[in-house]
Amino acid sequence: MNIKIICVGKIKEKFYKQAIGEYLKRLTVFSKVEIVEVNDEKAPEDLSYKELSDVKEKEGERILSKIKDDSLVITLEIGGREMDSLDFADLIKDEMVNGFGRDLVFVIGGSNGLGENVLKRSDKSLSFGKMTYPHQLMRVILTEQIYRAFMIINNRTYHK
Repeated sequence: MNIKIICVGKIKEKFYKQAIGEYLKRLTVFSKVEIVEVNDEKAPEDLSYKELSDVKEKEGERILSKIKDDSLVITLEIGGREMDSLDFADLIKDEMVNGFGRDLVFVIGGSNGLGENVLKRSDKSLSFGKMTYPHQLMRVILTEQIYRAFMIINNRTYHK
């Protein structure tokens, strides 16, 4: 199974890159995990609802262009389903067993969130809680949780 994490924007901070790199390196024994960055849409702070929607739709088009038709798409959203690490491991394991080789795609939106076009394409939505995190930090959290899931699936010890 291939896992793809599609993100809006680039990471500039070295410490985020190092943390993500460490988890990606650890994951190589379990699965191919790829991070795909799409450009964010430049936008001023004081956008109207329509302008904000247009920005998210343009970013959404970039995201959707990176997703195969048969992929299982999980969007990260504040209003998504919350689960613990065991449930998350079960989700990944189920896809490994029943996904018929399709890609598992996680989508992290930009600072403005995800467009309706991406939300409509989403098969599942996942929340890491009600708090708002910088989207760069969410990449670290998500890669760590994917690594933790594979450790759980393979009955390997990992700190709690």
